[in-house]
Amino acid sequence: MQSKLLRGTFILTFGTILSKILGLIYVIPFFQIVGRQGTVLYQFSYVPYTIFISVATAGVPLAVSKFISKYNALEEYAVGRKLFKSGLMIMLITGFVAFLAMYLASPTLAEMSTQGEKANLKDVTTVMRAVSFALIVVPFMSLIRGYFQGHQSMGPSALSQVVEQIVRILFTLLGAYAVLNIFHGKMVTAVSVATFAAFIGAIGGLAVLFWYWFKRKPYLDELLEHDKGTMDISIKEIYKEIFISAFPFVLVGIANPLFQAIDQFTFSIAMKEIGKSTKVAEAFFSMLNFESHKIVIIPVSLATAFSLTLVPSITRAFVENDSKGMNRQLNQTFQVLLFLTLPASIGLSLLAEPIYTVFYQHDLIGAEVLRAYAPVAILFSLYSVTAAILQGINEQRFTILSLLVGLLIKLSLNIPLIKMMETKGAVLATTLGYLAAIIINLIVIKRYSRYPFRLVWRRSLLIMIFAGLMWVGTELIYKLMLLFLSPASKGQSIVIILVSAGVGASIYFYLGLKSGLASRLFGTRLDRLMTKLKLPKRRGTA
Repeated sequence: MQSKLLRGTFILTFGTILSKILGLIYVIPFFQIVGRQGTVLYQFSYVPYTIFISVATAGVPLAVSKFISKYNALEEYAVGRKLFKSGLMIMLITGFVAFLAMYLASPTLAEMSTQGEKANLKDVTTVMRAVSFALIVVPFMSLIRGYFQGHQSMGPSALSQVVEQIVRILFTLLGAYAVLNIFHGKMVTAVSVATFAAFIGAIGGLAVLFWYWFKRKPYLDELLEHDKGTMDISIKEIYKEIFISAFPFVLVGIANPLFQAIDQFTFSIAMKEIGKSTKVAEAFFSMLNFESHKIVIIPVSLATAFSLTLVPSITRAFVENDSKGMNRQLNQTFQVLLFLTLPASIGLSLLAEPIYTVFYQHDLIGAEVLRAYAPVAILFSLYSVTAAILQGINEQRFTILSLLVGLLIKLSLNIPLIKMMETKGAVLATTLGYLAAIIINLIVIKRYSRYPFRLVWRRSLLIMIFAGLMWVGTELIYKLMLLFLSPASKGQSIVIILVSAGVGASIYFYLGLKSGLASRLFGTRLDRLMTKLKLPKRRGTA
């Protein structure tokens, strides 16, 4: 049973990571097809869509998955099937309501985003309405994924995620290219096709799930024949519990889009007030909220995914009142997060110019935005993990408080800071908002789990020293390579990144291995890797 669970978790994690990688890589050809004008329109639609989709699903698919798993373990299979059928109806209704809400609200949202610029108002409205159709399908599809996961079957979810992403990306790229280069259509048409791809991708993912459903239905029906039928479960009470418990996590899930939405609705206002044209304001907005954000989120996804695998252990230790075990798990979670995210953020900031060139084009202003934005990845990761830990110690109600405080700070400071520092002002406002939210989460963790932060502070200092030495080595190699290669060339930028990042990573992980810190954090997984590479193991005394 344990091996089946681990295998399923691995399949789902692999599918999720592959889906995220595909979702990142496609921005390179997409930018080449539609340019900055297209990415501005694209981003205007996707931030509201992300918020609407989170509200429409409201955490129900994941919660249904947990309840189905629970009642299957009790051999009350009919309860799970009943919950599944009711969940499908709820997701169909909420999805359709969310679609109508976004479709009808698109003119208002577009006006807020463009500050009433007539030239852009109609285009942004059209693009927003194109993406809203996906809201009809995605919640329904998510519920079916949750049903399979509740039966400990992760393959359908993983494959449908990957297929959904592949179909969406192909439709996005081929559609946008065809509109602009074959049919010689308008940019708004090309971007509308690109955003409508979310609906087409969802249909692709849903097709995979339907195939699995018809294939496994005889087995699932057979389970009903072994149903004990001893429990009279109120579906109404289950959904009440689902919505109450899921609400904080819905907010956490849309924290980043909410911060981005504040930029979307205030950035142009502030830039206009300091005399910048609409075109310049939109270009800077694209650099921040689409181009740089897509890159910055890479280390966040990887580090957070690794750290969150430790959260179930934290929950178990908390429930069992094992303070020593919980402190050990918290120590490892925070250290792993910092160990992975800090060097990645420094590397992105240091190599911002060639990285920006490889992904998009050579743009010194865009590179400066990425350089300033990259360190915020550490805060994105910390917020997600501290919020998950609050879930583990059953104090998730405080995530609402911390997020609201963070958003209030962002909203209050965004316009003044943008007026003072332009795009970097928006980055600083985001930094201060996330920092406040994280501090609140850490205070709650310390108070309710009685967790001492001493070891983490000490290890964090050691990690920062290693990252500093890595920065020095990478900077020297980077400056040396600039004597021979130009970051204005995509090909030469790739060479600069590979060599500089390679040297930096070698320095950092050598120090981690030599000190024994890496072995303490990653344990047997690192030892197995060292054995395969025929390198000596070293525990050290870090």
